This record gives sequence, structure tokens and C-alpha cells, in this order.
Amino acid sequence: MEGYFLAGKRLPFWVVAFSTNATGESGWLLLGLTGMGYAVGAQALWVVVGEVMGVTLAWTLIARRFKRMSDEANALTVPDVLVAHFGDRSHVLRIASVLIILTMVGAYVTAQMAAAGKALVGFTDIDYTSAVLFGGSAIILYTIIGGFKAVSYTDVLQGVLMLFGLILVPIMAIQHAGGITAVLQALSTIDTDLLSMTSALNNEVSGWILLFSFLAIGLPFLGVPQLMTRFMAAANDEELKKARGVSIIVILLFDLGAVATGMVGRVLFPELADQETVFPMLARTLFTPVITGLLLVVVVSAIMSTVDSLLLLASSAVVRDTMQQIFASRKTDQSLARIGKGVTLVIGVLGITFAIEEVRFLFWFILFAWSGLGAAFGPVVLCMLYDKRTTHAGAVSGMLFGFLLTVIWVLEFKARTYELYEMIPGFFGGLILTWLVSRLTQHKEG
Repeated sequence: MEGYFLAGKRLPFWVVAFSTNATGESGWLLLGLTGMGYAVGAQALWVVVGEVMGVTLAWTLIARRFKRMSDEANALTVPDVLVAHFGDRSHVLRIASVLIILTMVGAYVTAQMAAAGKALVGFTDIDYTSAVLFGGSAIILYTIIGGFKAVSYTDVLQGVLMLFGLILVPIMAIQHAGGITAVLQALSTIDTDLLSMTSALNNEVSGWILLFSFLAIGLPFLGVPQLMTRFMAAANDEELKKARGVSIIVILLFDLGAVATGMVGRVLFPELADQETVFPMLARTLFTPVITGLLLVVVVSAIMSTVDSLLLLASSAVVRDTMQQIFASRKTDQSLARIGKGVTLVIGVLGITFAIEEVRFLFWFILFAWSGLGAAFGPVVLCMLYDKRTTHAGAVSGMLFGFLLTVIWVLEFKARTYELYEMIPGFFGGLILTWLVSRLTQHKEG
């Protein structure tokens, strides 16, 4: 199963780098972040700062240490690493991990399938339901056929296409609008706040909360399982070192291109009914049908690069963590891999089914799923790697608390706290509880 779920742990640096970025960004980048640039202008650059910081910290603090730990444990999944480190004979940590992964991946896949539908509708005259069915089916098919290796190498192509689109579209849009000076003047005419990164701070509490929320978008890079598996799949430590620089540069170009696209789109289409359609609108307006078709592929690629990884993550949680480890299945690796493909199909179909109901406000919905995984695993991974006194009880408590606080915050508290991003209380709450419970139980666990 190592071949199906981790490509035999032989991926070169350039595949690891592009696969990590492509998996982390998704349709959120092409639709959500461009829409945010359209709505709030230069303030969206705080998202860029947050993501670059998160990616840099993940590669610097997590990647190589986690890779070495996973190799020592002969791990195929993130729960494998946690179980080996904490000696989780009761399976509590693994069961919690599986439940969290399946819950958040379900929400994540649904949002991405909806993004695929939204993108296809924006580029073509196809109806939303048909768009979701078409895009979702294509993703499921090639994920089932190829496994992790196929997913990782297609991520490279998809990442290159995303980079191409996020350079080409804003450049051509700026030229069409009359140049950078004309764009800046037009934005100033619409709203001077669109050119200021700090304009929100004039609103005091709400402004500072918005700023910190944008910065915190990068925190999940420190622990989301779909990215940790990329580190695990690298050929060796040297490949990870080389991947770091490539990944940081690419994520910077991704995000700057997305924000710039949204801002110039605000100039050219100031009355868009749905701000998250600005990229498709620019593509249809500025380019020939051939180039527009290629840019459609760019958007779909962004979505596919994340969904395929999520499907494999959920599949490994069911097959490896549940069947093989919790229930001690004696099936061969070949049989389990086939079951994994069946799980991929089922989860993908369910995602399509729920997406047909249409998920609005993709930016925040995808961030919710992103933060749920990050708040559950990020604090535990950090403590495991850097605090030798972290205990099994601390890890379980922190994981469950981070996850549950994220969900509860969205349902009960977010609207009352100026829309404070749920990752902030979830991540730091999980981190504090992991540390506290570990200190209380370290002598008991020895």
C-alpha cells in the first residue's frame, strides 16, 4: 500500500514542492482569493503574508522532522506517526484522527465540487448540476486509477497551469484597463480603502480581528494531513531541503497573482453580482475562445489538485487506519488498495451529491474545513516534534478540543466576535490544552 498511498516514498523535490502548493490552494485560490481581492482590495494582501509565513514555517519547522519520524515508524498515514510516537495501544488517538479526517474531508470535498461547478458555469453555458457531475466524475476517475503517484505528478502539471493563469490574467487585465496607473486611479475613485492594507484598522476592534484572521489562514500549513503526507512521500531529507525554496516562491506568486486579479477585476467589472466569478469573467472577456478554454482548465486544475489528495486522505483513513490497524484486517495490501479505490468512489460521489445543493461563499466554507483539520492536527504535531513531555492524553485532548472548538466557534461565536477566524481559537486552544494536559499526566504516563 505504500505505493498507492505514498508513491513508494520516492518523490523528487520539484514534485513535492508543486504537489504541496497545488494541494494546499485549491479552487479557493482561483475563485475565493480572487474574490477577496475584488471585495477588499489591498487588505487581501494580509492573506498573502499569512500564507507565505505558514508555508515557510511548515517547511522550516515541520517537514524534515516529520519525514524522519514517519520513516522511523514505517508510517503510511499521519495517524500512523502519532500512534507510533505516543504508543496508542487503545486506538483512541487513531479513532479520533479518522473521525476528524472523514468529517472535514467530507466538507472540503463538497466545497471543492461546488467550486468546480461554479467555475464551469462561469466559463460556459452549462447548468450547475451538469457542471458538478462532469468535473467531479473526472476527478474521481483519475484518482482511482493512479493513486498517490499519479495525483502527485498531475499536481505538478496543475500547479504549473495555475501559475500560468495567475500571471497571464492579471497582466492582460491591467493592460486592458490602461496600465497600472490607470488601475490604481480607478480603484481610488471606487473606494480609497481598496488601495490600503490598513484601512480596516480604522474600525478598531473589527479591523484588527480581520487582520489577524487573514494572517491566521497560514496556520493550518503546520499540520493538515494532506500536506504532511507530501513531506512523508519525499525521497529523502535532501529533496525536502530543495523543495522548500521552490514551494515558498510559488506560493508567493500564486497569492499575489490572485489578489491582483481580483483588484483589477474590480476596475473592469465593478458591479459583479458574485465576486468569486471575477477570474472566469476576465478569462471570457479578455481572451480568445482557445485561451479561455485553457484558463478553464487552470481553474479546474486548481480544484482537482486538492480534491484528489483529499479523496486519498479519506481513503487511507478508512483502509489503513480503520481496517488494517484498528480492526486488524488480514487482507492483502492489493485487496486493501482495491477497497481504498472503492472508498474514494463513495466519498467522491457523496461530495458531488451534496455539492449539487450549491455551496455559497466558497472562500469561508473552504477555510472552515481547512481550519478544522489544521486546529486538530497542527498543535499536536508541533508539540510532538518540539516538546518531549507531550503525552498521549495531551495529544488526544488537544486534537479533540482544537477540532470541536473550531466547529463550535463557527456555529455559536463567530458572528458575535466580529467574524474572528475559527482557526485562531481552535489552533491556540488545542495547543494550550495539549501542553496543559501533558504537564498534568506526564508522571502518570512515565
